[in-house]
Amino acid sequence: MSGKVMLVTGGGRGIGAATCRLAAEQGWAVAINYVADKAPAEALAEEIRLNNGKALAVQGDVAFLEDVERLFEQTERAFGPVTAVINNAGITGKSSRLDAAAPETITKTIAINVTGAIFVAREAVKRMSTRNGGAGGVIVNLSSGAATLGSPGEYTWYAASKGAIDSFTIGLGREVAEEGIRVVAVAPGLTETEIHARSTGEPGRVQRMTPAIPMKRAGSAEEVANAVMYMVSEQASYITATTLRVSGGR
Repeated sequence: MSGKVMLVTGGGRGIGAATCRLAAEQGWAVAINYVADKAPAEALAEEIRLNNGKALAVQGDVAFLEDVERLFEQTERAFGPVTAVINNAGITGKSSRLDAAAPETITKTIAINVTGAIFVAREAVKRMSTRNGGAGGVIVNLSSGAATLGSPGEYTWYAASKGAIDSFTIGLGREVAEEGIRVVAVAPGLTETEIHARSTGEPGRVQRMTPAIPMKRAGSAEEVANAVMYMVSEQASYITATTLRVSGGR
């Protein structure tokens, strides 16, 4: 890779924010994407700059191609070519059985988690691929343990969206393997983040689900971020088209 410039979608909170902090500590210039919640993203960017890092908060909805193109353009203007993309933006929608789920919840989840991730990866390949004159790079897609567990009674549509991410990671990773791009995924299990209260509508979900984890605890956003940064690193240089599970054994 020619530089250390990272774009993190949904980077203002949770796993995305933990990844931004860790990346900045390791010398990456970080573009922190957000959709509507500007304050946390701006605060994180300022925190990183105060610690002598490079960071920029960039607004955009990954479900819209024009927004995705703008995210890359703004990042490149600020820091140079993007060499790592963390496809972290995602939602679950309120927990329920499928037959009780609102249609708009399902369509929005697919639009952000699947279509958005594909749009972001598409733009990354256009810019990173040596076939297109780029210098290569890494794409890390955030999957979920839900992809194989199915999440019955909670959000099967979300599980399906993450199953799509696993398939997409395999296909794209093989497609661009000779073009200087590695495509990998990280699949967190139960993790202590705000998504449970903000998206699922169940603030106590972590406590309810913890007994089902073999390690008998939830993971932290920092533990998942460590896995993400490993996948970005040179230590993972022979890893592509695969998913790393970070789930406490579940």
